[in-house]
Amino acid sequence: MSNSKLNFNNLEEIKDSLNSKSLKVCVIGIGRIGLPTALSFAKSGLQTIGVDINQELIKKINSGVFPLTDEPGYEDIFKQVLNKKIFTVTSKIEDVVPNCDLILLSLPTPMDEKNIPDYSALISVAKNLSNILSPNSLVIVESTIEPGFIENEMISIISSSNRLKIEDTFQIGVCPENANPGEILHDFTNLPRLVGGTNGNITQIIKLIYNFVFKVDLIEMPNCKTANAVKLTTNVFRDINIAFVSELSLMFEKLGIDTMKVLEAAKMKYNFQIHYPGAGVGGPCLPINSYQLLNTAKRAGVKLNMIESGRKINEKMPAHVIELISDAFDESNQKLENSKILIFGISYKPNVKDVQLSPAKIIIDKLQKLGVDVHVYDPFFTSTVIFGLETQNNLENILPKMDGAIIVTGHDDFKNIPISSFLKMKHPILVDTRGIIDPVVAKKEKIIFRGLGRGGF
Repeated sequence: MSNSKLNFNNLEEIKDSLNSKSLKVCVIGIGRIGLPTALSFAKSGLQTIGVDINQELIKKINSGVFPLTDEPGYEDIFKQVLNKKIFTVTSKIEDVVPNCDLILLSLPTPMDEKNIPDYSALISVAKNLSNILSPNSLVIVESTIEPGFIENEMISIISSSNRLKIEDTFQIGVCPENANPGEILHDFTNLPRLVGGTNGNITQIIKLIYNFVFKVDLIEMPNCKTANAVKLTTNVFRDINIAFVSELSLMFEKLGIDTMKVLEAAKMKYNFQIHYPGAGVGGPCLPINSYQLLNTAKRAGVKLNMIESGRKINEKMPAHVIELISDAFDESNQKLENSKILIFGISYKPNVKDVQLSPAKIIIDKLQKLGVDVHVYDPFFTSTVIFGLETQNNLENILPKMDGAIIVTGHDDFKNIPISSFLKMKHPILVDTRGIIDPVVAKKEKIIFRGLGRGGF
């Protein structure tokens, strides 16, 4: 049982526990978002313990090795809180949770093979909490979940052992994370956050805690489901708009119009929010968030045609990349079968080390089915095996062995590659899905070039 016996219905008592640094925090799920969250709480002076099932990750963290090297600013914080002994990680949830006041859940919510959101991690932890959570504890869910999941699922699961009763012996609320991988420190210290609880008083308590740690604007929501609805709306908005420009890019290719020129001019209009086409949409957020809303709609007996169409468009973009490389090989009078193609970038987005639902995986699979010998180069993945392929470390050595190349991820490093480097390939065939290469320069250098949405070249 917790020794503090904090009353989370008492605003002043919680304020005192923050000022005295006596509030004990447990963060369950120490991944891309959970670890920076835990470090942020520890940096504020609160004793923080992370819980995760990944034993290798736990060992690495506790030995002083920072795992998120692509998150600027956090390694210094990591070293500070370890030295002060106010942060540690364990797998023993049963030892930690009973002695903590605040339980933060930062757990993955992936999709299954049928594109149905998988909440098994959250459900499993909730079942554990029903048996080990101390009375007078506060649970805050940061994971991105469907509207109503707290009200319809989490509360009843945590209460299932009959030890705890919502708003009587435990409290629950949400503060959905809104950080962009690769920019988490910036986002945590600058972007407003949504907060919602089962009642107005709990919402105020959550605001108090998060303001103590993050010093950002906190937007009060009337309840948990509304806060989660906002989070999904903002992300799905992006997914739909990427689908919009990707669909336009397919048409502009045929019309001889450069999509990049269109977008750069369009963004001058005050109310135009620019999005760029690409080889597809991956990562732990956008595709999953769209399917979360589609799943919610299905349960509610509603059809979300636009979201469904947007998903179909984004999911067909890898196939279009294959069409572009095939067309380029035809122009070169070369056979795609048995050719060697280098994939530039396997991360789902630029400048991060993360391959979750990466379009690169789909493109690689499609190329291999066509008999292509696929190689990969990504500065964030060196001397390792990804998607069954050994990553290349030396671009200068591998390019002369290649028949062609596809830029899939727009890493900043790729912008610095001289166009002349691609001339070292056996056949200077290049497909750019991210608008990195200037088509005029590529053509001038006699490169057989295809750019996604780059019509007129």
